[in-house]
Amino acid sequence: MNCKRIFLFIIVFICNVLLKCVFAQPFGFPTPSGNTNQLFYLQRTPNTNTIVYELNFVNGKLNEEDPIHVFWLRYQDKGQKEELSYIQRKFAYGIKYRKVNANQYELTFVSYKKYKMYLLLAADGKFRVYTNINKKMSVLNKIYLEIHGGAFWTPDIKYVEISGKDPASNEAVKERIKI
Repeated sequence: MNCKRIFLFIIVFICNVLLKCVFAQPFGFPTPSGNTNQLFYLQRTPNTNTIVYELNFVNGKLNEEDPIHVFWLRYQDKGQKEELSYIQRKFAYGIKYRKVNANQYELTFVSYKKYKMYLLLAADGKFRVYTNINKKMSVLNKIYLEIHGGAFWTPDIKYVEISGKDPASNEAVKERIKI
């Protein structure tokens, strides 16, 4: 009887560890924090350097001409903040936006125009980025790209993982898209 309990405990423990691995941050990747203007962030292999997308305010108001500021957190170096290069901003990680109305923008990545996101003023008076996660409009928190080789202009992306929160229930949501 005691051996059965121990065996059951071990099975439950292993299942919990596996579930945490499936829904956890990729191993060794830090979570950017402390930035009240942060909308979401993007991480990708082969290193822990992180691209942060934050609201761009001028004199306390959202900059309507350029509402999102994109920059690196160079965790692989000393964790310093660094601006994207021209090529990174224009061809890889930059954001294109179209103003829909005073408090709504349609967003796309410069490198993948099919993926739509929306910068919206939420009910609590804060701007957030919304996108479809598992066919439901959700608040975007993180995008992770699993890259296995390729070249600068054509990386071999195995999958993209999109994480966020359901705005109605505040529950975490995640979708993995194989490329």
